[in-house]
Amino acid sequence: MKILLVEDDKTIASGLEYSLQQDHFSTVLCYDVASAKEVIAEDIDQFALCLFDLTLPDGSGYELCKIVKAKKDIPVIFLTVIDDEVNVVMGLDMGADDYITKPFRIRELLSRIKTVLRRYHKQFPNQSIIEIKKVRINTLEGKIYKNGVEILLTALEYRLFLIFANHIGQVLSRSQLLEQIWDVAGDFVNDNTLTVYIKRLREKLEDDPQQPTLIKTVRGLGYKVGD
Repeated sequence: MKILLVEDDKTIASGLEYSLQQDHFSTVLCYDVASAKEVIAEDIDQFALCLFDLTLPDGSGYELCKIVKAKKDIPVIFLTVIDDEVNVVMGLDMGADDYITKPFRIRELLSRIKTVLRRYHKQFPNQSIIEIKKVRINTLEGKIYKNGVEILLTALEYRLFLIFANHIGQVLSRSQLLEQIWDVAGDFVNDNTLTVYIKRLREKLEDDPQQPTLIKTVRGLGYKVGD
């Protein structure tokens, strides 16, 4: 999953970025409101969560929260040194989902992030349309389209891609994928068969299967989609 991190203190920002990436989140880092606005305007759909410092050199996290929430309902967490009730309530009233006061422990922040994400996933568990780059999944129809044209997949190919789609930006190991995929007879799909399915999906969905950009291999870890 990808997080938009906006923090003007470069030392704090660097530490946060490293810790988030160690916990398998990908990040886009901005140091001010202006650069964050550009990222939000370009493609807010790529993000699963926003992490905004409240006080920034050219504005505030409040302003960014308003912009994000007007475009897409994704969680926003504020980072703040201000721990008074008025500012906390103001942020929550604007639509922020949580806040954490500096200085904080990174484990606490990661726990808050995961809690907020779980809450959102429970609220929106059955999206009927999922879009990843040029690919659109209609889960009600059980169909996948690329550039508006239906792509014919087998039941297991569809099931595998749906697993990726429900974990956009998250690295999934081969063992995690194997645990979630069953063949039509109810037996586990073996490791070699999984390799074949990944290859077939790339051939059907990638612009260039030899240089995949949709279903990426993360060396030594597994696969991820939509990053």
